[in-house]
Amino acid sequence: MLKRAIWDKLVSWKNRPHHPLILSGLRQIGKTYIAREFGEKNYKSVIYLDLRKDTRFYSAFDGDFDVNEMVMSITAADPDAHFIPDQTLLILDEIQDCPNARSSLKYWDLDGRYDVIATGSFLGVKGFRAPYERGIPVGYEEKLVMHPLSFAEFLDNVGMSQSVIDYVKESLKNVNAVSRTVHESIRSLYYQYIIVGGMPEAVNTYFATHDLNAVRAVQKRILDSIRDDFGRYKTDSGETKINETLKLRAEACLDSVPAQLSREYKKFKYSEVDVKGHSTEKADGLQYIADVGLVLLSHNLREISAPLEAQEINKEFKAFYADTGLLISQLDDGTAAHVLNGDLSAYKGAIAENTVACAFADIGIPLYYYHAPSGSPELDFVYSDNGIPTIVECKSSRTSATSMKHVISNPKKYGRHPAVKYADTNVGGGEGFKTYPLYALGFLENQEDKPFIVPEMDLSSLEGFIPKTT
Repeated sequence: MLKRAIWDKLVSWKNRPHHPLILSGLRQIGKTYIAREFGEKNYKSVIYLDLRKDTRFYSAFDGDFDVNEMVMSITAADPDAHFIPDQTLLILDEIQDCPNARSSLKYWDLDGRYDVIATGSFLGVKGFRAPYERGIPVGYEEKLVMHPLSFAEFLDNVGMSQSVIDYVKESLKNVNAVSRTVHESIRSLYYQYIIVGGMPEAVNTYFATHDLNAVRAVQKRILDSIRDDFGRYKTDSGETKINETLKLRAEACLDSVPAQLSREYKKFKYSEVDVKGHSTEKADGLQYIADVGLVLLSHNLREISAPLEAQEINKEFKAFYADTGLLISQLDDGTAAHVLNGDLSAYKGAIAENTVACAFADIGIPLYYYHAPSGSPELDFVYSDNGIPTIVECKSSRTSATSMKHVISNPKKYGRHPAVKYADTNVGGGEGFKTYPLYALGFLENQEDKPFIVPEMDLSSLEGFIPKTT
């Protein structure tokens, strides 16, 4: 079993007062596996319902959402199911296929005798399933998104010593060069990770065989499996059908991403999507694969100022693969060999940019970049660090960060901003910016885990105060 960071979040969920949990993410990312393993190790009874394959359970959620009646219906359909109060985990897999099951979560929560984890790969996809006629249980469920394995998780699974990881973290924090031996070792592992990516089956295949051709075959099979579901939806009667037009547009948009990233300016252009339809129609296809979780969208900014979301140019964006390994599997056959040797120059730095996009998305950083109307300067990424815009350039080699230096040297025009460069180099600095190796992306702090604590107020000065009445 792969060690996953999300395990600790599941333990935390179980050990505190909680609502039913919605575990979402890209297909074949390991949601079902981790939920079942977690259940087996933490509960006396685990009841697993596959709501995609086994429609006989649907009727359990057609009544009045009385928990006792739902339990009776489920156990009638599955004689091996045993509901033990305070010791049972109910797993509702692919819950989007049964909208009433999603609506029922409120009542499982109010009852409180059984824990529930629901998984779904298409929860955010419009038109995928029948409407929630009985409502979504707002306020009665929690959500957790599962991502491909991060580089930190990859290192954990290869058995990297914690003392080495702590040493690297300390070096990065203090902007000190990492010792050559450690630097070269982690650098090599990072380039392996880029090729393999973070889809569990691909990672397991690599650990078992170290055969990159076998890994590539797995990655292609994963993509084919995901594509098979493009356009699938439920009719009002519960029948599964395929929206062929949407499927074609989604496939065409996905097929265009590698070529779109190979340009100097990687802005996504609908004119380069090889399918019939206007831009607005092709946009449905792109939005679909973004909702599925297969691509990440990074939007251009009008200017580099906070809040970044207010500066977003909605119609100008780049599209990255949500897993760099899957991207590389779609590139020329020799690409992996170049990457393994530390050469990320192919496709005009697209691979390096894609790794940054994935790393940022994994830790909850929204994706933005800055491309001036004149074409220069262009900053690969801009993110908010405690409300302060931070500019980022990533380089496939040790080349100069020209655009970043231009912005730094023109504070009156662009403002003053912290600046970071990621490149195939060791830790260092420059005039107005810090330089980190690309593998430093694997040691970034998770934004979603940062506590936001409001300090206690001193109310002693209000003692005895009585407001005047008018």
